[in-house]
Amino acid sequence: MTWINASLKLGDILLPRERINERVAEIAGDISREYAGERVVVVGVLKGAVIFMADLVRVIDDSVDVRMDFMAVSSYGDSSTSSGAVKIIKDMDTFAEDEHIILVEDIMDTGLTLSYLKEMLMTRNPRSFKTCVLLEKPERKKAECAIDYRGFEIPDKFVVGYGLDYAGKWRNLSDIWHVVEG
Repeated sequence: MTWINASLKLGDILLPRERINERVAEIAGDISREYAGERVVVVGVLKGAVIFMADLVRVIDDSVDVRMDFMAVSSYGDSSTSSGAVKIIKDMDTFAEDEHIILVEDIMDTGLTLSYLKEMLMTRNPRSFKTCVLLEKPERKKAECAIDYRGFEIPDKFVVGYGLDYAGKWRNLSDIWHVVEG
């Protein structure tokens, strides 16, 4: 049984669904222009990036041959802060060699997970490698990792919704909410 801190509750909406949709469309436009006529493998980091990735690939122009794949990693467990230790639970099924890879992540907190995944995937000799992150918390950054497509910079607050969760709870919310003690 998963333990959930019963004193946590939803605070304010940090990013409304409408603003998220606008930004996702802008990122998809950038990807569409950059990869027109090319094949690209969009790799979502499970489970948090699923909703963002699904919305993103649906609005990438059809001139891009989009393939989808997934990886599952763990660095949070049932905590609201990253442990810093990255564990690969599921690797990509696609061979990355000579492919354009776009790694899609829900949030860059410390940067340790994204940095680790980039380093690992670069050893597989992709044609190109880009990162796409919905949310970035610059204040918490511990590892350098360039973000090629960034949704939003947010303050150092714990957030849920639009795929982000706390111990499996609140992923289904359409907006991104700040979680508070309560």
